[in-house]
Amino acid sequence: MHPLLSLSVFWLLPLALTLEEDSPLNSVPRRSVPYNMVNAHQFHEKGVSNYSTMLLREDLDLLVLGAREAVYALDLKDISKKLASVKWEVTQQQKDECKNKGKDPEMECLNYIRILHKMEDDRMYVCGTNAFDPECDYMTYTDGKLTLQKKQDDGKGKCPFDPFQRYASIMADNNLYSATSMNFLGSEPVLMRSSPVSIRTEFKSSWLNEPSFVSMAQMPESDKSEEGDDDKVYLFFSETAVECDCYNKLVVSRVARVCKGDLGGQRTLQKKWTSFLKARLDCPVLDSQLPYVIQDTYLWCDPQQHWKECLFYAIFTPQADTSDLSAVCAYRVSDISRVFAEGKYKTPVPVETSFVKWVMYSGDVPVPRPGACINNEARKAGITQTLDLPDRTLQFIKDKPLMDQAIQPIDNKPLLVRRGSAFTRIIVNEVQAADGNKYNVMFIGTEEGTILKAVNYDGEMFIIEEMRLFQLPEEIKSLKSSNVTGQIYAGSDYGAAQIPLASCHRSSSCMDCVLARDPYCGWDKVDKKCIAISDSQRELIQSVKEGNASICPAADPVKPIDQSIWTGGNMKLSCPAPSNLAKITWERDNQPLNPSARLQLLQDGLLILNASDSDGGRYRCKSVEHSKTEEYTTTVAEYQVSITSDKDRQILFPEAQKDGPSVAGLQAVVALLVVALLILLAWNFYKGHIPLPWNCVKKNSEQSQESHEERGLNSNVTYQEAPRPVPAEDKPLVSGRDSSSNNNHTGGAAEFSAAGEETVNLPSLQYIDDESEI
Repeated sequence: MHPLLSLSVFWLLPLALTLEEDSPLNSVPRRSVPYNMVNAHQFHEKGVSNYSTMLLREDLDLLVLGAREAVYALDLKDISKKLASVKWEVTQQQKDECKNKGKDPEMECLNYIRILHKMEDDRMYVCGTNAFDPECDYMTYTDGKLTLQKKQDDGKGKCPFDPFQRYASIMADNNLYSATSMNFLGSEPVLMRSSPVSIRTEFKSSWLNEPSFVSMAQMPESDKSEEGDDDKVYLFFSETAVECDCYNKLVVSRVARVCKGDLGGQRTLQKKWTSFLKARLDCPVLDSQLPYVIQDTYLWCDPQQHWKECLFYAIFTPQADTSDLSAVCAYRVSDISRVFAEGKYKTPVPVETSFVKWVMYSGDVPVPRPGACINNEARKAGITQTLDLPDRTLQFIKDKPLMDQAIQPIDNKPLLVRRGSAFTRIIVNEVQAADGNKYNVMFIGTEEGTILKAVNYDGEMFIIEEMRLFQLPEEIKSLKSSNVTGQIYAGSDYGAAQIPLASCHRSSSCMDCVLARDPYCGWDKVDKKCIAISDSQRELIQSVKEGNASICPAADPVKPIDQSIWTGGNMKLSCPAPSNLAKITWERDNQPLNPSARLQLLQDGLLILNASDSDGGRYRCKSVEHSKTEEYTTTVAEYQVSITSDKDRQILFPEAQKDGPSVAGLQAVVALLVVALLILLAWNFYKGHIPLPWNCVKKNSEQSQESHEERGLNSNVTYQEAPRPVPAEDKPLVSGRDSSSNNNHTGGAAEFSAAGEETVNLPSLQYIDDESEI
């Protein structure tokens, strides 16, 4: 390497690190709210898991929650209140059959509720995996009770077999549209409409190639349509790309759509979709070589705008482990519709090698246009339904369902890119701020059980806060929001949680409220608190686009707290940062404080070690936070620290209280204990359990005399341990040195061995067989 080149690399390295630190990819939430501060309503029932299917019944004030082998009706305002529940368990026979097919009986061979939809007659349609044999039923809620009608309906093609396989479904005009697998092995993916005429996709890799289904939505495209178009159903999924010329499998994101009035073809594509078209969905994240994979979508529409102004918000995660970025991209429905209505097709072309190459189709396109819905132009040609479509059009769409053009997001870039825990679910809520503008606030669930609250202000990514909903990291598997209650509902394997859309009370000052840049919240100058915009009739202080806190009135001065410390002692001065974006600085006697070995700066305060006289003074903790307009400084805490020397130290011992009911009671207790001890000792002396002192002196003198006599014996005495006698039942036990010749007693007399060596047994406990010996 050239010396100048190497030098330039080292010179640019600090700049690159600085850019990396300031990168929006490292953007952190302004506020991180721990689990114990969220105050979420939670629901969990012991022994039940996988609360991942939700249905909002705002007409009944219910959140219907589907879990493993159970469905719950919860109070929409407080989901910790269970109003009703119904069990839907598999039989032992079903579990055994599932086990015999090689599935886990305790995990897979159960009934996971996967489908919950409202019918037009107010009933609910519910489906479960049912031990790898999916089944559906109708459910009602009447008189505070959930009831399954036991009208078992075959769930194949409606509900997945595998409880851990991705799927999607919607109920449109009382017809169920579902995307799942048709068979036990999961090898036959299908997009299906169950009624009135059952219709599905072809089992061809060019239609669906190892897909992972994400979500579905319907669009009223017939509304005010000049072409007499039909309504559409959109499907979002990812799949292995058939058009990729690569050695390894490449996963791409897709959006497909079908026409609601599709009845299939007459001869070709009988009971198959004649309007199935799909296109690649791009979300360009930096210069990633591999496309990011779609995980969830949310359809947002302004009820006062035309359907073409609707937006699809989608979250993406990398398909390789080399990156920890997640992204949110937004797509206009009009852009998606235009690609299907006017775009070019891709066609498979055989090449000399064994694989098939997909290229843009440049030949003639049949009329009516393949994949198009029946419109006014087709009706003029006598084609009033898909059964009238010519075979040439049907064969074209059967072979070429893939569009050539990829769909790009708004402004060709993501709304939000963040490094950290992967995104899993997203919902979007519109709110009108104090400036009169409407903003779309994104609530994003993550793998760690947190929810991000984020807004994109004219291209600026801003995360207002991150809230932890569950005590342990639990992946967010479902998200719903209700404008009726102003609440968000989240489901995970562990349970369900409920939090409000607006949480303004977390801001304690005007500056904190404005710098939060939350379009839901503003500062009330009269009540002097941060409140929700919707809860106030007065004009509130708010600056969401710029975070201009200079419009706030002057804050009340912070009252200093007196603190004292001994010479050589340690002390911590607390100062929690008001936000993650704020930088804490300290002053002592109005001069910047330089940290040292004895003055250590902590994340939440200042630590004074081995204090000396020079450490006394006025300490002030300040928060410095940048917004889009300028830098704002506010005093968080102030302390007046005084140092007490050793000569002034007086250790005062508190004098014992002599009077009062507590002392008298203690004296009475002590007296009773002494009397009880004396009685216990007297009783033990009387019974002989404890020998009297003079008896102990007499006994010691006798033992001394006996020891002198024993020393006069032959010096060749061998002492052996006396064998322990077997205790006799109900015989008195005595201690002594019996010298009688009673050979039945082991231990008192001397024994002589066969060798003539005298053996003396030590005194031992003896059992008396005859009462006359006492």
